[in-house]
Amino acid sequence: MQSLPIFSLGNMKILQELLTLYFQIPKWNPRVPSLIEKKYGSIARLQYSIACKTFSSSSVESSPMNQSTTHLGRRQGGSSSWYSRPSLLEMKNERIANRARVYEFLRGLGIVPDELDGVELPGMVEVMRERVDFLHNLGLTIEDINSYPLVLGCSVKKNMIPVLDYLGKLGVRKSTFTDFLRRYPQVLHASVVVDVAPVVKYLQGMDIKPNDVPRVLERYPEVLGFKLDGTMSTSVAYLVGIGVARREIGGVLTRYPEILGMRVGRVIKPFVEYLGSLGIPKLAVARLIEKKPHILGFVLEDQVKPNVDTLLEFGVRGVLLPSMIAQYPDLIGIDLKTKLCPQQSFLNSTIGVGPEDFCRIIEKMPEVVSLIHSSIMNHVDFLKDSGFSLLQVRNMVVSMESTIQPRHQMVAKKGLKCSLGWLLNCSDEKFEERMDYDSFDTEEMEMETQFDMNTLLEPREEESSSEYEEDSDDEYV
Repeated sequence: MQSLPIFSLGNMKILQELLTLYFQIPKWNPRVPSLIEKKYGSIARLQYSIACKTFSSSSVESSPMNQSTTHLGRRQGGSSSWYSRPSLLEMKNERIANRARVYEFLRGLGIVPDELDGVELPGMVEVMRERVDFLHNLGLTIEDINSYPLVLGCSVKKNMIPVLDYLGKLGVRKSTFTDFLRRYPQVLHASVVVDVAPVVKYLQGMDIKPNDVPRVLERYPEVLGFKLDGTMSTSVAYLVGIGVARREIGGVLTRYPEILGMRVGRVIKPFVEYLGSLGIPKLAVARLIEKKPHILGFVLEDQVKPNVDTLLEFGVRGVLLPSMIAQYPDLIGIDLKTKLCPQQSFLNSTIGVGPEDFCRIIEKMPEVVSLIHSSIMNHVDFLKDSGFSLLQVRNMVVSMESTIQPRHQMVAKKGLKCSLGWLLNCSDEKFEERMDYDSFDTEEMEMETQFDMNTLLEPREEESSSEYEEDSDDEYV
């Protein structure tokens, strides 16, 4: 057997370079020996062969990356090293088992989790119990949660608390949180910076006073879900376009913020145009909206049109409908079918008012359809106690125009204004005696504004021209 050459310092240096070269090559290359031989000769080839055998043998015995731990996370024989971790399949199965336990917990409370598939939920029952308890503390019931189960996908610390803290600091009363969340639970998914704060800023830009913004949110929390450049802006622009004063917009929205969610083409514009078809000009409608913005909430097909038909069928003259509605806009929003007949029957039993007379009464004073019986009796008793007979009371109620006009003319000549009660609660002799007085009791003559359609159409001197123009019909569809 040929003995191996003794390693000199030079040979050791060559061997070191060979090992360095070996580790720089990513995988075995049959050309490596020839490359090395080309540079270092035959002795290098022999030493390379020895080095490779030595490394191969020692690496198997001493390297921590042996067969049992070559692939991290792979278990053999039911055991693994401390380097191992669960496989993707095992992690998936564990998530499925955790969700099953959470679902079981929710079903035990009476919550139906079917809509939660695909929603990220906590893997621990304890965390889900914390969410349910938090919602219960806010006043929400199991029924409330079932109406919007996606609320269980909100984190208490990351979602719920930041939003509720912001609303509380804004001025929304905690006592209203329960109703607030029942109406708009989606707010718990919202971002304070991205979603809620911009809407608050928009409302303030509509001249809603800062102190009124919380009340607006309490009354209409759904507004937090609207886009600023969508329904809200177009509804306001349309109202201004028909004549609602810009300075009145803040008050209108404060009293009836639901306007911000109304589609112009589907709700507001058809309502305005229908009143116009009855004989009420758009400017008059605008003034009515300023005074009673809630009339825009009357449903045109289900309330307004059926009420108008009921009045006509009852005997009210169509030519007087505009003044009746303008004087008492709630007339087209209440359930007239259940009010007219009982009210007529009551007046007939108390002062002998027949069907035709009743129609004349509501033409002059449409508010009578909503008066409670005790209030009517108080007035009848007052007139009777003042010396009027029941027949006189009936005639006064039915034929008020013939009594009012001459007395009103006499009062107007003296440059006075008085309430209807002061004008009528006396006999003709007593009234003429009053006209001879040098002075009157101002409290007794407290002014009571009477309706006049012309007052709705008078331009406001301090009102600047609107910057909005009424848009074409095609835009609001």
